[in-house]
Amino acid sequence: MRVIAFNGSPHKNGNTAAALELAKKEFENEGIEFEIFNVGNKPVAGCMGCGMCFKTKNEECVIKSDSVNEAIQKVKGADCVILASPVHYSGIAGNMKSFLDRLYYVCGANGSIMRHKVGSSFVAVRRSGGVATFDQLNHYLTISEMIIPASNYWNVIHGAAPGEISEDGEGVQINQVMCENIIWLLKSLEYSKEAIPAPKGHKKIMTNFVR
Repeated sequence: MRVIAFNGSPHKNGNTAAALELAKKEFENEGIEFEIFNVGNKPVAGCMGCGMCFKTKNEECVIKSDSVNEAIQKVKGADCVILASPVHYSGIAGNMKSFLDRLYYVCGANGSIMRHKVGSSFVAVRRSGGVATFDQLNHYLTISEMIIPASNYWNVIHGAAPGEISEDGEGVQINQVMCENIIWLLKSLEYSKEAIPAPKGHKKIMTNFVR
């Protein structure tokens, strides 16, 4: 089994990365491969809304100057996707937002690549805006028919200077419980996939309310 975690922080070794390192230990202790893919510290273009990914269906975005196309293939080979972001103005960090808009749009255009993968999100914040950002990240998971395990609170951990998240005992536990539930769900899905076939899925109905 394989987990790909996207770090949306512009600080490669900040608190978002530290939270993912905590998660990495949990997964590797269970023999599950865990990769951290850094997004926030590299320029990422926003989606142009050109719709070419729906026309070509080649699992690529026409913008090839950044890491999105590499990430698509990482997702394709993963069983679980974790989205992690710091909080910027009570929302997702800018590079991460641009990255996710294109990543999820291309995956959706190419046969719902994210569908029925396990998905989770996690937020690192100094003080406020964590839950709002957590909700925003979850929008990408829910629209893609991903399977989302919960924790014992919303997935937010607090800290300002790098490493301070270790002082947030509740946040550390939230991270741990999230990982334990992901691991349990991954193993359950692997165990049951032959006995219980997944739903076939539906062609998307698009309804416009203004004509």
